[in-house]
Amino acid sequence: MTSAIKVDKGVPLPSLRGNYPYATMAIGDSFLMPGKSLQVACNSNYRASKKLGKKFIARNGEDGVRIWRSA
Repeated sequence: MTSAIKVDKGVPLPSLRGNYPYATMAIGDSFLMPGKSLQVACNSNYRASKKLGKKFIARNGEDGVRIWRSA
């Protein structure tokens, strides 16, 4: 009996994390995370703040979640 599931080789794994500009942001700068939930944005902010020692704020908007550098 053969398997009905096809095995593919050489398909690259997509990146789970976006390349967001946290490290280059000055206080008051912002960027949009289109199509992301507030929870995803807050998790990303938490990781970036721990890594960089900076503070970020996320707010829901019409087109996605906007991130600001606050301190």
